Parts: sequence; structure tokens; C-alpha cells
Amino acid sequence: MTRTILQTRIRRISALLAGAALAACTMAVAATKDDYRNYGGDQGGQRFSPLTTITKANVNKLTKAWQFDLAAGASEHQPIVVDGVMYAATPDAKVIALDPTTGMQKWSTAVLEGAGGGRGRGLTYWQDGNDKRIIVPGGGFIYELNATDGKLVISFAAGGTLDIQNVRENDLSKNAVRQGSPVSLIGNVFMTSGAVPENGPSVPGDLRGWDVKTGKLLWTFHTIPHPGEPGYDTWPKDAYLTQGGVNAWAGTIADEKNGIFFASLGSPSDDFWGGERLGNNLFGNSLVAIEAKTGKLLWHYQLVHHDLWDADSSTPPILQTVTRNGKPVEAVTIANKAGFIYIFDRKTGIPLFDIKEAPVAASDVEGEVASKTQPIPVLPAPVGLRSVTADTLSNRTPEVNVAMRAKLATMKNGPVYTPVAKDKETIAIPGFSGGVEWGGMATDPKGVLYLNSENIAWYTSIVDQPRPGPGKVKLTFKGYNKFRDADGYPGTAPPWGTLQAIDMNTGKYLWKIPFGYYPELNDKTTGSENYGGPVVTASGVMFIGATLFDRKLRAYDTSNGKEIWSTELPFTGKATTITYAAGGEQYVAIVTSGTDPKGPRGAAIVAYKLPK
Repeated sequence: MTRTILQTRIRRISALLAGAALAACTMAVAATKDDYRNYGGDQGGQRFSPLTTITKANVNKLTKAWQFDLAAGASEHQPIVVDGVMYAATPDAKVIALDPTTGMQKWSTAVLEGAGGGRGRGLTYWQDGNDKRIIVPGGGFIYELNATDGKLVISFAAGGTLDIQNVRENDLSKNAVRQGSPVSLIGNVFMTSGAVPENGPSVPGDLRGWDVKTGKLLWTFHTIPHPGEPGYDTWPKDAYLTQGGVNAWAGTIADEKNGIFFASLGSPSDDFWGGERLGNNLFGNSLVAIEAKTGKLLWHYQLVHHDLWDADSSTPPILQTVTRNGKPVEAVTIANKAGFIYIFDRKTGIPLFDIKEAPVAASDVEGEVASKTQPIPVLPAPVGLRSVTADTLSNRTPEVNVAMRAKLATMKNGPVYTPVAKDKETIAIPGFSGGVEWGGMATDPKGVLYLNSENIAWYTSIVDQPRPGPGKVKLTFKGYNKFRDADGYPGTAPPWGTLQAIDMNTGKYLWKIPFGYYPELNDKTTGSENYGGPVVTASGVMFIGATLFDRKLRAYDTSNGKEIWSTELPFTGKATTITYAAGGEQYVAIVTSGTDPKGPRGAAIVAYKLPK
């Protein structure tokens, strides 16, 4: 970027932010330190709590306070706690309110049944005086419930229900626009990030701003640009009429102070073959900063050009404050499935660590033109697998090593961003669920980033489209496959999962440890597959479930990564942990669900506290 362009960008953003600051003036009541009132704790997704009752010294005394059983079903849901009430969505598409000290139910609303689900990843709370509402994503709908009694707010949209599918501007398909992650909120404006298929037929996953009181559509940001909009020339002509994807399915965040929504947009459709979408494909795989009041683009950065690997972000961005040249800088951080971590000045979009355009391999698939380069941050070092060779395969047994060497020899294999081959299985690293794991990252006021990662290779191939039809590309991919041995364990050498802390002031790792294990292997150094994120506290304790097979909730010392407490959960803890205070005591809670085929089936919210 030239200095002239950069200066122009900064002047434009400064002018827009003057108006954006007005949008940040919210009528909502300020949160107390006892609450955990947003997905990620606050609207910036920091997953940090100022609570200090539970410390490194007493965390090993935690005991189960209560358990609220849910209908069986997979759940990545994170409850919220506001003014002494816990709100959560259930696997059977209800919204419930609980007493957070006992787990006793206050109310339950089944309005979501039959409306495309509603368990989602989280809820959003809004308040204006005595008007208190829970904003609920439910398939292709947004519901608003009265926080006091759970009844629909009939003054919102159509009797309390907003159909977010009726504003699609591309009628190529009947695929539903859905909202699985909680909406982001600034003042009286909330933003939806409509999840759409990333394999055709699909529609663009446009970002939209809505009036929180009425459900009126305020603005639309086109994630596949229209004529005259920035990025239009990075697609074939009029691509917005035929192409889809580019949605913030993993969730969005809000910078309330500066009036900015941040979204990390996903892959264009189709994920693995882009012969019908040649070009860099903005705003695919891009971090975008959107003025909350108007929906105007403030700045953007594309993390992957012309994505051919489904290498989007599986976690929302996160707001951080870091130090540069002795001064605090308001920043926004994002990571992608390729394992790269990027940090930007949140007002200007200027990278805080250098990003180099590195040459990558060309594609040999018919009709495909891969980008010649990809943006690689100099710091911090990436997470996840960076290569797979015969020397990095599993040695769990001699027979396993021989078998995995033979399997690898049949595949196309190269570094990160090696294009997938036609009719030949191709290794994908760090993997389609690699890099930073689903559920979010956490940060503390010192600018340290905490995250968990899966280190398992995957593979797929490009094949002829088996189901031709409108909106279908002629080539597609063969499916998501993990590179496993015959017993189902990862075919690469451990650790298969890690937990780490990175000082984002310097870009240096503070510590990195194996995370999780397979109980039947009786080896706690292997790490394991993991989904779900951490929460950290002002007392230097981090809580995280996430591991798929050992069903543990763990606490770690944030200064060194030492495990200082664990307990066995009733089911898999694939959701993100929260902490809150109620009745003068601090609690830690997590939604657990029986998704491990080797474990029990069911679901429950479980809370822990110190004994009196």
C-alpha cells in the first residue's frame, strides 16, 4: 500500500468515525462485573472476566453447584448471565431462563420449535430502561423475547419474529439464509451475518443492520460487491447474481466505543474450485470493519485470496488493546483455518505486524487460476501443522507408521495453500478444522491472546459434479476427511491438540502445551481433537472444556500454562465456558452435550463454585 493511499484511507476513516462515535451511544444499561451478558463476555468477544474470587490458590476446591438437564443433542451454545438471570437456548430449540445460583428454571419458551432450530451459539441482550429483550437467532429468523417472562415482543417485526430471508437479492436458489451465531449490537442497531451454503447453489451472505426495536431493515453491506462498489472488479462481471457464500457464519463482534462492527467473512462458493469465480473474490475470507450507523465499509483486509481450501475463520474476531512504541493501541485480531493470526489497528486497518505476500503453488485443475501469492503475517508464528512428511507420521505402533507412510505416498502433499488436485486425494494442513479452534479466542488487559488448536491433517480431492443442476459448478470436492489410522487416531505424530498463549504486544509465544488426550491411550502428552473456546479471569485463571474424548473441564494458570484443576463433565464440553457472579459467589458454567460416539448421550448445563 502506498503512503498516499494509506493517508487517504486514514482521512476517510477518521471522518466516518466521527459519525460512528454517535452510533456507539447506547441506551442499554452498563454491564456489571458480575454479568456475562454477551457471547464472548462483552460485545468485543474478549472472553475476559474481572472476577477474582476463584484464584490459582483455591481453584482446586471447585465443586459442582448445580446441573440443569437438557434435551439430548449437539450444542456449541454459550449462555449469558444478566442481572441475576441466566439465559440459554436448548438443543430442542427452546429458550430458557434459569436462576444462576441453583439452576432452577424461571421460564421456558418453545416458540422456536418448527422454525428451523434455534440452539445457535449464543444470545444477545438489549435493554432500554424497563424494556429488556433477548435477541435469539433461530434458523432463518430472529426472535425477540421479553427478558422478564420469555414472551414474544409483538412490537418487533411480525409479532416478535423477523424473517431474515425475505431480503435476499439473489434468487438463484431457495437455500435458506440462516443465523446460527448471535447478532452483534451497538445502540439500537443489530447486525445479522446470514450463514449460507459455501457449495452451490447459494446466495451471498450479506451483512445487514436492523432496528432493534422495530425490526426495520436499516442497511445492507454486499459481501459480493455490486457494480460501482469496492471489490466488484475482483470477480467476474455481475458475479453477485450467480455466486454465493462469503458469510460471517462464525460470528461477528462490535466495538461499541467507536461504533464499528467487525466481521470475518467466509469462503466464496464453491469452497474448493473457483473456475467460475476467477479473481481475488473480495470480500471472501476478509476481515471487514463496518460503520454501525450506516453500514459503510471503513476498511477491509483479505486474509486469503481466491480461497481454494475452505481456509476461512472458524472463530469470530476479538478486540484487544496492545502496546506499540510505549502507547496503547486499540486493535482487532483474527485467525483463520490456515493457522495464521493477524492483528490490525481497529480504526485504520493498518497491520500491527508486517504481512508479506508470499508466492504459493499454482493449480493444475482445469479452469482454475489460483492466486500467485497469499498474505502471510511475519508475527506471530502460525499454529497447527505446517507440513506432513514421512518423518512426521504417527509412531503409535510400528504397524501404524508403516500404514500411514503407504497412505501418504498415494496423495498429493505440499505446504499450506497447496491447491487440491483433481481425482487425487490431497493433504490439507493445518486441516479443515485446524488453526484456531471453533468457539473463540480469549484475551486479557495485558494483550495476551489465549487459544486452542487442533493439529490433524485432513484430505480431499476435486471431482466432477455428481449432481448437475442450476447453481451447481461443474467441479466440486469429494468431502471432508481426516487423515486417520485404521483405529481412528490421527495419522500424524502428536501433539494432536495444543493450548497456547501469545503476547500480541511482541508476537511471541509465552507458552504452548498439549491439550486433551485419549483416555484409552493413557498418554496425556498426545493432545486431542478439540472444539470450543476459553475464558480467562483477572485472577490469572483460564477455564476451558473443548476436548472431545476425555470430557474434562480444566483450569490453567495463565502465566505458564500449568493445569491446576480439572473435573469430568457429564457429556462433551464442546461449547465455550463462562464465569459470572451471583448471590455473592463466583460460578463457572458450560453447556455439555453427548456427541462423543464412545461416551454417554445427553446434554446439560453444569455450574461449579467454591464451597462455603
